[in-house]
Amino acid sequence: MATSGYRDYFKVLGIERNATDDEIKRAFRALARKYHPDVNPGDSSAENKFKEVSEAYEVLSDPDKRRKYEQYGQYWNHMGGMGSGSSSRGGFDVDFGRYGNFDDFINDLLGKFGGTRGATGFPGNGSFPRNVSRGSINLDAEVIVKISFSEAFHGTERVLSVNEERVQVRIPRGVKKGSRLRLKGKGNLQPGTGKRGDLYLNLEIQPHSIWRIEGDQLLANLPVSLDEIALGATITVMTPDGEAQVTIPEGMVPGQNLRLKGKGWISNNARGDLILSLKLQLPSQWSTEELQLLEKLRSVRCDDPRKSWLNSARL
Repeated sequence: MATSGYRDYFKVLGIERNATDDEIKRAFRALARKYHPDVNPGDSSAENKFKEVSEAYEVLSDPDKRRKYEQYGQYWNHMGGMGSGSSSRGGFDVDFGRYGNFDDFINDLLGKFGGTRGATGFPGNGSFPRNVSRGSINLDAEVIVKISFSEAFHGTERVLSVNEERVQVRIPRGVKKGSRLRLKGKGNLQPGTGKRGDLYLNLEIQPHSIWRIEGDQLLANLPVSLDEIALGATITVMTPDGEAQVTIPEGMVPGQNLRLKGKGWISNNARGDLILSLKLQLPSQWSTEELQLLEKLRSVRCDDPRKSWLNSARL
């Protein structure tokens, strides 16, 4: 594809003139995938369109070329815009057959446009700037890792397959929903340079049937019987550390809480509290003796549970 004449590279990519690096990259990826020859076999117009959007990205992703393009318009390439190799070749050609898949091609192409060009218009020595500049690629990668509630509390280890490499990951105890771990140098690999980004693990904690996390506190409903909540009792409960004995004071009501200090979630080597909310659990079937006792209770009960409710409900 000849590079003579003026092309509005912003229109070619379908972006505004003040587009950011990320917007330029996203637009190029979408169009390159749309017009890639593998997607449009035998379609020469699609291949020409593909080369056109690639040329536009090559210019706009390079800070120096974009500055000259925006400053000099159709004469920008006379100011050294395309480099000696591209201007002498009148464009660039791509050997699509040497790529295993489309993503390999795109990553390689992004790398070429982000690198240091030699006389051929492609990276000369494979070196990249030390500081990430406008137009360079983000080699970082992200992955969602699902762990159980128990694994989140106690910590765990996982073996992940990353770019055909097995990576052992230590997940510390006490992680919460939204926790993010960083593995340096385990992200995407820049083709031909050896440069590699970081891998970020976004942790997803599976919900528990009993426990829930609120800050550093661990919460749960605690089923109790009618006699336990009315008369008080010492009962056995389960905590993250195992069984424990707790005392229910007499005269408590459903919805009140028992607090076990230092038995909650782990955070920075400290422990939050464990909060147990009392929930009245009535039997699905009463025994004859229980019903007789309830009859006795009804005959001696002096409190009307709806007295204040009736007064408040009047309109």
